[in-house]
Amino acid sequence: QVQLVESGGGLVQPGGSLRLSCAASGRTFSTYGMGWFRQAPGKEREFVATISWSGGITEYADSVKARFTISRDNAKNTVYLQMNSLKPEDTAVYYCAADKGGRTSTWYPDYDDWGQGTQVTVSS
Repeated sequence: QVQLVESGGGLVQPGGSLRLSCAASGRTFSTYGMGWFRQAPGKEREFVATISWSGGITEYADSVKARFTISRDNAKNTVYLQMNSLKPEDTAVYYCAADKGGRTSTWYPDYDDWGQGTQVTVSS
C-alpha cells in the first residue's frame, strides 16, 4: 500500500493561487499514474487532474483546464497541483490518489490508494 500525504491547502481569496503537494511513500512511485480529485460538501467526488508515470501525459477536468497544472517529481516522490485563478466553486477537500497500473484515469475506482485530503477554501 502506498501512503499519500497531501499538504498546501488553506483559505485563499477569489483569483488567488495555491500549490498542493502530495508526498508518497515507497520506491515504486515513478511507475504510478497519479490523480487529484475533490469533493465539496453534499457533492460526489469529482476528477480534477491526472498525470502519467513519466509526466508526459496529463488530463484535466474542463472546469479547471487552463487554471490548474499537475506535475510530478519522481526523484522526490511528489506530485503537485498548481491552482491559479481560484474561484469559490473550487472550494472542496482535495485528494491525491495513486494508480499502480500507471494509467491516467479520470475514474476514481481505478485508483488504488488515497491520501487523507486537504481543505481548499476560496472566499473573500
